Amino acid sequence: MMALQQASAFLVLFLVALLLPPQCAQDPAMVHYIYQRFQVLEQGLEKCTQATRAYIHDFQEFSKNLSVMLGRCQTSTSEYRSAVANLALRVERAQREIDYLEYLREADICLESEDKTLAEKLIQEAEEEKKIRTLLNAISTAVNCTSEADDPPSDERQKVSSSLNAMSQCLCHSPHFISAHGHFIITHHPKKCCDNMLMGIKSLKIVKKTMDTHGSWMKDAASSSQKVYFLIGSRNKTLWEFANMRAFMEDSTKPAPRKLILTHSWQGTGQVIHKGFLFFHNQGTLNEIIKYNLQKRTVEDRMLLPGGAGRALVYQHSPSTYIDLAVDEHGLWAIHAGPGISGHLVLTKIEPGTLGVEHSWDTPCRSQDAEAAFLLCGVLYVVYSSGGHGPHRVTCVYDPLGTIGEEDLPKLFFPRRPRSHSVIHYNPRDKQLYAWNDGNQIIYKLQTKRKQPLE
Repeated sequence: MMALQQASAFLVLFLVALLLPPQCAQDPAMVHYIYQRFQVLEQGLEKCTQATRAYIHDFQEFSKNLSVMLGRCQTSTSEYRSAVANLALRVERAQREIDYLEYLREADICLESEDKTLAEKLIQEAEEEKKIRTLLNAISTAVNCTSEADDPPSDERQKVSSSLNAMSQCLCHSPHFISAHGHFIITHHPKKCCDNMLMGIKSLKIVKKTMDTHGSWMKDAASSSQKVYFLIGSRNKTLWEFANMRAFMEDSTKPAPRKLILTHSWQGTGQVIHKGFLFFHNQGTLNEIIKYNLQKRTVEDRMLLPGGAGRALVYQHSPSTYIDLAVDEHGLWAIHAGPGISGHLVLTKIEPGTLGVEHSWDTPCRSQDAEAAFLLCGVLYVVYSSGGHGPHRVTCVYDPLGTIGEEDLPKLFFPRRPRSHSVIHYNPRDKQLYAWNDGNQIIYKLQTKRKQPLE
């Protein structure tokens, strides 16, 4: 404002200097005219000043209103973002509830038919054993006859040889049958060939929901028992035993779950149950595996796992598991990280009866970005994820026998889950995966096919 007044005064003096020559400076009419013109100019300048003030005031109000609106917009954006996130969470929860209700709907039929299916399996296995015994007796008789003959025909020998080869292929070269002087003796129940390979993870069923992030749950992998075992946390000594899957799902008090307090605490989530024994990594030790008798509630045996086990995490996204135990059709296994092989996993076969090490393999599978692993028919499948979140996929497969490789398998993806799996274990009796993810106890159904025969 002061600048405008100074400019007006300077303009007046300038015009006076230009318009008033000395001879006309005393003309009253001219002076009066000039003053009137100055008054008009001053009035125009005053109006301009008032308009400028009004514009400044309007701009300040506009800026103020704009700041308020931007603040409200930011608040609304945060609210909308939170609402969208809550909606996505509710949709995911609704999907879990749908899966859970679908499982409950199917559970009644499945649970009622479990005993019937098991009985049918036992009858079928008994019939197969009877057929094998009959065939073995026939072969034994043929061998005796050919051995007693002075010069048995070559075609008879060929028939006997073909029969023996067929039996050898049928039994997968199993040591369950031994030969002594041409006679065949069954040492114990024959085991069927395990020649399946994983082709897909078909679907999931959320069996139960808890608040615990880490834990494991399972059935006895080598028993016909329907009991379900529940182990909460990565360091604990309390095990819960449920009578069957329905009692586990419904948390029913009839029959009430059996509470077992172990003599030692476990470490991690890699526990397994095999033929009534719980195998687990003893907390506070580097590599000690304990074999615990669930019926007697006593430690049956213990071993020290070799190969540098327990010195590093077996999986990057499982921060408490140093030794992961697994069971498949071939028995008991241990998975751990080897300190001397750049973070690669080591696979060890264990004899569950004596806890003796049968063999160990250095696998090409890395522990980096891994979250869990399981074995199926003697083949190791390692599950990886980025940052512990989905997608969860099997990107490393190791077969100690070399019958399959990663090139033989399709892309194996798990259904999307919010966090990394605490544990994934395969049950060879029902051919399903038992997993724990963010407090959810999950069953994954599998698609398999027969391996290609070795050339």
